[in-house]
Amino acid sequence: MAAVLITGASRGIGAAAAKAFAAAGYDLLLLSRPTAEGKPGPELEALAASLRQGDRRVEIAGIDLADSAAIAPGLAELLGRGLLPSVVINNAGAAYTGALAEMPLDQWQWLLQLNVTAVFQVCQAVLPLLRSAGEGLIINVSSHAAHKTFPDWGAYATTKAAKVCLSRHLAAEERAHGIRVSTLTLGAVNTPLWDTETVHSDFDRRAMLEVGQVADALLVLAQQPANQVVEDLTLMPAAGAL
Repeated sequence: MAAVLITGASRGIGAAAAKAFAAAGYDLLLLSRPTAEGKPGPELEALAASLRQGDRRVEIAGIDLADSAAIAPGLAELLGRGLLPSVVINNAGAAYTGALAEMPLDQWQWLLQLNVTAVFQVCQAVLPLLRSAGEGLIINVSSHAAHKTFPDWGAYATTKAAKVCLSRHLAAEERAHGIRVSTLTLGAVNTPLWDTETVHSDFDRRAMLEVGQVADALLVLAQQPANQVVEDLTLMPAAGAL
């Protein structure tokens, strides 16, 4: 049975993707931010409990992707439980709105860590396993902000552009090992991101994509035949850029 690893899995796109892949027969490796005690949070625990049916395996971990030192050992422990992913979805991330000229350096570094460096670290952790298997798919979730200009979204757009560049170079380097890389480029999606304290916007959330639509797109990417890859799939609200 195939397995998928999903970051940022406790809610939003990640939780919707976990449900979609479980329905398609995948085993699951799910991670999200830990509690103060370093354990998986209650949202992730509840999601995992709801998805453990029959002989399906669901392994979870609380890993703080904002802490670069926590990622490698956390993933080593999770992957050491014997469930090896054939699909890896780098979904976790954050956003920040505000002028670049006034953005505090610690916020800039925090955003780069979550949206770019953590993706790099997750990829480094799983690549030996995928190389040993001689196949695998990495899907990096990005944003159309990587290709467009929006005042006060410069830091976020920069991280998403870097993620796209990372995906392209990773694809070129790993192709010889049978590993494919896809980027899912998204317009606005109605997720809890819009409720975070670092984001201030007045977009009409009713016009946004829903998380289930994104989960379906992720499944389409994952179910491509092994001899082909959708390098970049763009999914936008019918209303366009909000």
